[in-house]
Amino acid sequence: MKMRLSALWTWLTGSLALRLVMASAIWSALALAAAGWLLTELHTDSLIRSFDERIIVYEKTLAGIVAAGEDGAADPGTMGDPRFGRVQSGWYWMIVDGKTRETVGASQSLLGETLKLTPPTNNGAVQTGFVTDPSGKRLRQVTQRVFLSGGRIYDLYVTGNIDDLGAEISIFRYQVLGTLSLFALGLLVATYVQVKFGLRPLATLGKGLADIRQGRAQRLEGKLPREIAPLGKELNALIDTNSAIVERSRTQVGNLAHALKTPLAVVLNEARADGGPLAGKVIEQAEVMRSEIDRYLDRARLAADRKVMGTTAEVARSLESLAKVLRRAYPNRAISVTAAEGVKARIERRDLEEVVGNLMDNACKYGREQVSVHLEAGPSDRDRPMVRIVVEDDGPGLEPEQYAAVLGRGKRLDESLPGSGMGLAIVAEIVETYGGSIDLGASVSGGLSVAVRLPRS
Repeated sequence: MKMRLSALWTWLTGSLALRLVMASAIWSALALAAAGWLLTELHTDSLIRSFDERIIVYEKTLAGIVAAGEDGAADPGTMGDPRFGRVQSGWYWMIVDGKTRETVGASQSLLGETLKLTPPTNNGAVQTGFVTDPSGKRLRQVTQRVFLSGGRIYDLYVTGNIDDLGAEISIFRYQVLGTLSLFALGLLVATYVQVKFGLRPLATLGKGLADIRQGRAQRLEGKLPREIAPLGKELNALIDTNSAIVERSRTQVGNLAHALKTPLAVVLNEARADGGPLAGKVIEQAEVMRSEIDRYLDRARLAADRKVMGTTAEVARSLESLAKVLRRAYPNRAISVTAAEGVKARIERRDLEEVVGNLMDNACKYGREQVSVHLEAGPSDRDRPMVRIVVEDDGPGLEPEQYAAVLGRGKRLDESLPGSGMGLAIVAEIVETYGGSIDLGASVSGGLSVAVRLPRS
């Protein structure tokens, strides 16, 4: 359960839009709940004040009747309200002698019972409060001490059943709850629309960067809001800077090639002309130097060709084109290609054809009859969608401990066939340059299986 809650929280906080909507929803819920409680309390207070005014009218009527009688013995009856005559209705009146604390008169609704009431203050002011009757009902009371001629003092009590307000308060509470709930729902929808509309420029910015990465655009275009326009400007400046750095690197690589190749050729020619033991060692090491220079010049060329912008190649088309060429070169090989149309990889077409061409050519050389090529969507790598190209043959294959050796530049395990031993090494370097990977293994028919993974466009 804890893991599920953690996963849910991660999902909710993983979206900027959901964060904003969730924060707004929580705040709105708290604010509307507080507003609903406050409105209900204010309405309840208003109803109680109105209720008190009605009871005060009865208390004033009772005071007038007492003042008109003698010794407080007047009987006001129900004062025009039948509830004062209904037993345990909660509507009661009492007249108490202020000096002796004896009950002089009481409403018929009390049925001979008396209420335990606190004497009013001696200043003659009307007081209100809450009490309970003998049956446990909660009552609202109004009390007043009246001073009459002849030194007579009477405490007057009139109560009303506050439960009569309960239904009205409940109805109002449900009305407030329903109204505020609809308002909260509308506010949540409005917040969601506002957030989606407000974040739309960020989605546009992300799409623009994706277009640049996949080679569909060179720069961020379009007008951005003032708040994120500086970000777009800085990103364009960064792209321009990187492009300039790559272009400068390409120029320097070309200069390095011219600067080293000619002296190296002179050294080789002189060493070959000399023919001594030292010359042989010089030739050997010079060839190693030439190989390393070619290797790093190739890698620099690839990096320069890629630049900052993404490039794309339609894989199926290149595979079919290569298969046609190799079927003519190796008429005794059955070359099959299984690839879905429209799958694109983020690699230049000529580099893709160099990679797959080397692999298919090797498969034709070392295979006996069958060469198969499969194109499939590979598992994502660091949230990047990938494509997987697998080239298999039915040849003798390799032992697992030989896999690393054949990926080295100039390493050949079979000297009986023509070649320089550069093919798989070049393939590995090109694939690595484009952020992919290469894996060797055994094919179903026992030969070699080479799987290349490249970022998908």
